Amino acid sequence: MGSCDGRVVIVTGAGRGLGRAHALAFAAEGARIVVNDLGVGREGQGAEASEGPAHEVVAAIEDLGGEAIVDSADVADWDQAGALVARAVDTWGRLDTLVCNAGFLRDRMLANMSEEEWDSVTRVHLKGHFAPARHAITHWRDRSKAGMEVAGRVVMTSSGAGLMGSIGQGNYAAAKAGIALMVVQAAAEWGRYGVLVNGVAPDARTRMTEGLFYGEAPVESWDEKDPANVSPLVVWLGSSACDVTGRVFEATGGQLNVCDGWQHGSVISVGERRFAVEEVGDAVHRSISESPDPAPVFGV
Repeated sequence: MGSCDGRVVIVTGAGRGLGRAHALAFAAEGARIVVNDLGVGREGQGAEASEGPAHEVVAAIEDLGGEAIVDSADVADWDQAGALVARAVDTWGRLDTLVCNAGFLRDRMLANMSEEEWDSVTRVHLKGHFAPARHAITHWRDRSKAGMEVAGRVVMTSSGAGLMGSIGQGNYAAAKAGIALMVVQAAAEWGRYGVLVNGVAPDARTRMTEGLFYGEAPVESWDEKDPANVSPLVVWLGSSACDVTGRVFEATGGQLNVCDGWQHGSVISVGERRFAVEEVGDAVHRSISESPDPAPVFGV
C-alpha cells in the first residue's frame, strides 16, 4: 500500500525535471496522475510534437503498473486551466492533489528587461499557479458544501530566488515571491473546505539551473541535486498524511527546512504623536540594527 493509493493528482510541468520526478514518485505511491506539460523549451519557446515528454512520462508510469493520462493545457490560460481540472474529475471522478510546477526562464538584469520578458515569466509562474488552483478550489468547495469529505492538497513551487532574490532574475524572483505569499493566503482561506496548501523551494538540477548553477550530474557519486531528491517532500505534502498548511519548505538532496517569509522587526515608537521627519532616519537605523539581518540576495 502506498501513501497516495487511490488519490488523483495533477502535476503541471510534468514532462521533465522536477515535475517528471514528482509524477513518477506519486505514481510509485499509488496515485493516478494527470501529466500536464505544454512541451516548450527552457525559455518558453516552441511546443513540441504530440509525442513529447509528457507521453514519455505516462508510458513510464504505465510500465510500472500505474495509471496516468497526458494533458497539454496552458496552465496560465483561464479556460484551459479549468479544462485541466475538469479532465481529472471526468476521468477518475475526483481530484485530490494539485502540484503546480510549470515554468520557464527569461533571465536578464532588470535595467535591460523587456516588457515581454517580464510578462511572459510572471504569466506562466504566477498566473499559472493561480488559475489551476482557483479551478481546483471550486471543485473542492462544491464538494465540501455538499457534505462530502474533502482532503484536498495543493503544493506550489516557489524558489530560493523568490525567497531571497537573485541577480539577473527579477521577473522570475518576483513571480516566485508572489507564489510564496499565495501559499500563505490560500492556506488561510481554503482550510475551511478541507484543503491544505504548502509550497516548496527546490534546489535541484533542471533545465532551468543546469549550466547556470550546476554542471552535469555525477556518474558514480551521490547526486545531491537530482530533482527526484525533492519529490518525497512533495509527495508527503500532497498526501492525506500531511497535516501542515501555509508553509514553504526549501529542499535539496537529503535535507529540508521550513523557510518563513517577512517577519516584524524591532518596533521604534515615539508614543502618541507623529514622527518628525528629522527623527525618521535614526528610528529606521535603530529598527534595522535591533532586527535579524536578512538573507543575502543570490549572486551578490
